[in-house]
Amino acid sequence: MPSNNKYSNRARAIWLSCLASGYRTALACTIVGLITLYGPASLLQQVAFPAFSYVTVILIVTDATLGDTLHGCWMALYATVQTVGPAILSLKLIGPARFTSTTTALAVALAAYVVALPEGTHMKAKRIALGQIVITYVIGFVNGERTEAVMHPLHVAASTAVGVFACVLALLLPYPRLACRQVKKNCKLLSENSSERLKLYVKAFCAEDNTSALASISQAKLLTIGGTKFIQNIKRYQESMKWERLPLKFLRSYYMNPGEKLQDLEIPLKGMQMAVTSVTSFPVQILDGELKECVKKLDEHISLTIKQAQSCDSLTVPESNAEDIMKFLQTLQNIPTTTQELSSYFFLFCMKLLQWKSSPNQSTNCLKDDTVKEYEGSSNGFSFKEVWSNWSMKVKSKRLVPAFKCSLSLGLAVLFGLLYSKPNGIWSGLPVAISFAAAREATFKVANIKAQGTVLGTVYGVLGCFLFERFLPIRFLSLIPWFIFTAFLRRSRMYGQAGGISAVIGAVLILGRKNFGPPSEFAIARIVETFIGLSCSIMIDLLFQPTRASTLAKVQLSKSLATLHDCIGSMSLQSSQASLLENQKRLKMQVTELAKFIGEAEVEPNFWFFPFHIACYSKLLGTLTKMVDLLLFAAHSVGFLEQDSQRIATSWKNEVHELDSDLELLKEKVGPSIKFFEDVTTIKSLATIEKELEKNNISYDLELGKSKNPNGISDLDEAAMGKLICSYLQHAKELVDKIKATEGEKELRSQVVLSLSALGYCIQGLIRETKLIEEGIKELVQWENPSSNVNLLEISCKINALYN
Repeated sequence: MPSNNKYSNRARAIWLSCLASGYRTALACTIVGLITLYGPASLLQQVAFPAFSYVTVILIVTDATLGDTLHGCWMALYATVQTVGPAILSLKLIGPARFTSTTTALAVALAAYVVALPEGTHMKAKRIALGQIVITYVIGFVNGERTEAVMHPLHVAASTAVGVFACVLALLLPYPRLACRQVKKNCKLLSENSSERLKLYVKAFCAEDNTSALASISQAKLLTIGGTKFIQNIKRYQESMKWERLPLKFLRSYYMNPGEKLQDLEIPLKGMQMAVTSVTSFPVQILDGELKECVKKLDEHISLTIKQAQSCDSLTVPESNAEDIMKFLQTLQNIPTTTQELSSYFFLFCMKLLQWKSSPNQSTNCLKDDTVKEYEGSSNGFSFKEVWSNWSMKVKSKRLVPAFKCSLSLGLAVLFGLLYSKPNGIWSGLPVAISFAAAREATFKVANIKAQGTVLGTVYGVLGCFLFERFLPIRFLSLIPWFIFTAFLRRSRMYGQAGGISAVIGAVLILGRKNFGPPSEFAIARIVETFIGLSCSIMIDLLFQPTRASTLAKVQLSKSLATLHDCIGSMSLQSSQASLLENQKRLKMQVTELAKFIGEAEVEPNFWFFPFHIACYSKLLGTLTKMVDLLLFAAHSVGFLEQDSQRIATSWKNEVHELDSDLELLKEKVGPSIKFFEDVTTIKSLATIEKELEKNNISYDLELGKSKNPNGISDLDEAAMGKLICSYLQHAKELVDKIKATEGEKELRSQVVLSLSALGYCIQGLIRETKLIEEGIKELVQWENPSSNVNLLEISCKINALYN
């Protein structure tokens, strides 16, 4: 029953969220409709382009908070200033009557290049500005001599202003949708989620049999998905909070954000999940009655501190209670004797890390003055300095290509759209303008869902006009269920944000206007023009990014492996953890980039190319992600050992010399293999290596590869792994034995035991995951060379012979 309640609550939350989003969008479009359909004649003369008012609403108000809307209004003003002035000047100099299809497309392309080039401009401002450029020049060309050089751009600005006004009003009525409220709500949900997961992990750790442990682990995994969602929401609304901040001191606490502190707790929770998942059998051997009871008390203590962290409550848990509870770790005075016990010690290490991160005296306290100062000094939503910096053309070479691509695709879309149908030429350029993306995206998928969304919305609009042809108010009200439906479309995997927005615009442009001719003719013209614009966009994308996502995924895999090699090489107990942390952050960025390319390659059409092996890449991505986490925990354990070393009387570097020799052995075992995997991912095919060997008349000796080779694949079997871990545990035991188990040093000794055990668990995990990478690379090479019998040892010898 509890799980059913959770699912029903989740479904109810999704429904309420979509209803709220649909309501705000419907209200904003209704305000635009009332102004543009029933407003006074003097106002209607100024708002000459109601279609762009609706487009502005969709760009700003979709899933927005009040902070998002205020930011969008500022971006709309910035975009208008950026486009209206140059448009008036160019129309004055050239004259609208002299424009042709070619000169119009050229003017649009040049103006788009200027807008797309600055790096600091927000994407929302660029899309609004590009839309204004298309409206200004294309309609100016269509109207010809009737176009007024000054008033025409001002009419575009007025149409944008109506959309902006409607957005602000819709987000204020009947009550404002505040980003700070959304952050607090998600922080509360995240804290409850984290506490519940913690209880489930502890329940699994203390379970008496495998069945109950696996049940708790499964429940916790489901909750992890929700926790990730809450973190994404917190990050999503953090920037919007700055635009809602009022300069009143007594309201500062209302805008405090505990999200960062709660997000830090995800790291040890993830480690606890790794630990209980890798426990081979339950009950856990090291757990006696007293230790189990203390673990449960620590669970309750951490849950309380998490709850207070999300509420930014001034009442904190006494540190003396935490110290008393943590004393149970002092019973762990000896290094585990078997590798199976490492998982249990790692679980306790993660609990200690979680308690440390959740402690009010650690990380960032939401009530500290420093945080308030930092919050006050952060970028203000209304900072003229920031806007002025956006105007400065700090051009980098990497910005030239995206700007030129945007310019060319928009110019060609306008050109071919006008050649096909001069009166409807605007609809080929506008979809390209409002969907501008500076970063690489899945071109065919995005174009496909935009086309489908446009067709869906247009067909709905035509049907609405057919059913309520003579009843304009009812026709407009028929948009409300469509807004709700598209809110679900935007959250779906099939259509996403791009498809949902296209569907909204497609319906609004028909149902929200009048006197634009027969709806069916307008619908067909708009669908054709949209297809022309998307085709131009696809063509330019293929010309400027001819490298397929599948190829980029393979290149990125090679880069990730190279960074992983650096991470393994920086593991040491005799040096600072800073180097390992820096490399780990680099690896995390590389793996995140790899995930983007894999996601794009998954939806990329094969055409005549070799199919992308999504299953293999997904396995490799999961393995690399786990290694990123293991390296982070290794860095934490090294950091704790650095702190503890200051309390040890003897020389720390001399004491950990033997342990460092085990880490060097790890580098010898894992490092060459990862370097070899990197080399394998850089070659095109096995046939290419064979040709190069024959061309250069190079021979290789397979027997040579079976010996110890620092540049080839190493021995990663179970026996070698076990021998390395046993050696590490023995040397760790010798180090711990040198710390006297007196009353004063019991705490120090237990902390060293936990940290060394956690590092041992990470070493064990890194070796295991390297073996999985080896299996994945072998599968990938076999997939790319189906006619060959893949032998990694033989490939290693060939690569060494060819390149060494």
